[in-house]
Amino acid sequence: MSRKRHRLVPEAFGQKRRREGGDVEADPLRGESGSARAAVAELVQLFPRVLFEDALPPIALRSQVYSLVPDRTVADRQLVLKACDGRPYAGAVQKFLASVLPASSDLSFQQDQMTQTFGFRDPEITQLVNAGVLTVRDAGSWWLAVPGAGRFIKCFVKGRQAVLGMVRKAKYRELLLSELLGRRAPAAARLGLAYHVHDLIGAQLVDCVSTTSGTLLRLPET
Repeated sequence: MSRKRHRLVPEAFGQKRRREGGDVEADPLRGESGSARAAVAELVQLFPRVLFEDALPPIALRSQVYSLVPDRTVADRQLVLKACDGRPYAGAVQKFLASVLPASSDLSFQQDQMTQTFGFRDPEITQLVNAGVLTVRDAGSWWLAVPGAGRFIKCFVKGRQAVLGMVRKAKYRELLLSELLGRRAPAAARLGLAYHVHDLIGAQLVDCVSTTSGTLLRLPET
């Protein structure tokens, strides 16, 4: 059963959007439901680079973009256009960030894991090696090669569970977005509450319900 997701109210994150008027040149990254380019720009501002001593570039996940561009078809099309802009391996990298990073904390990967679990084809794996995301460990296995990525994955997984736990422990397993963002972040949520909330919404780990008091985050019925 499909879940309805409402676009996050930007003011809840302390950011306001301005609507541009007049005729402007068509932008292939701008859709009716929002711009993936603007979403990525907004999300990377939430990434705490100092936490990783600037060893990692700002990371924005596809699930987070979905929280700002609810039409996934539009978001995917815009992200692919952006990723393919002069980078032959960027599509494989985007796929890796979207499918592997949120689901696995492993620092090495096997052939059957990459092809069967995550759906990568051999040419895509080669592109990941060419992009420097993976390095060859031995025949049919690879190391995660992004410096500091292991630390990020651990922070991300622990933080996701911690913030999800905040909603799970609330009465009726639901919590106003404004109330959640106003709370003190758990020690495990080192990437910040807003960073994780975007992920939870885009990954459909919580449902968004519009109320007179604001956006309500609710755990989906199982």
